[in-house]
Amino acid sequence: MSRIMVIGASEAGKSTLLNVLHGLGPVSSKTQALEFAARTVDTPGEYAENPRYYRALLATAMDVDYVLFVQDATRENCIFPPGMGQIFPGYTLGVVTKTDHPAASVLRAVEMLETVALKGDIIPVSALTGVGIDELKQKINWPG
Repeated sequence: MSRIMVIGASEAGKSTLLNVLHGLGPVSSKTQALEFAARTVDTPGEYAENPRYYRALLATAMDVDYVLFVQDATRENCIFPPGMGQIFPGYTLGVVTKTDHPAASVLRAVEMLETVALKGDIIPVSALTGVGIDELKQKINWPG
């Protein structure tokens, strides 16, 4: 069984994505600290937004199989520095969230994630409509 960690900006949809993977629906609250579950690690957006927390992300990533870089399709900027995907020991994937939003630009989000030098694919998803969730589950060996 694989274990995943999600990283990304505040309000990018990390917790919502994990809730959907766990079958809880697209409801979430603000993550205040690293939250560990049996198969997941949810990280506060501040950890990816502030380079001072990168060490905590790297240390936590030692215990996971996949690191999901989450990019909100409605944001016009990317918080991840170029090449950041290569510093993590596990397999890194990109996930574009909020693809169903009227202000979403999936192409822009994918282009931003391409600069991160991920080891795996970039998967556009919508927690509300379910688009892309099955593909993501397959990529991360998620049951069901």
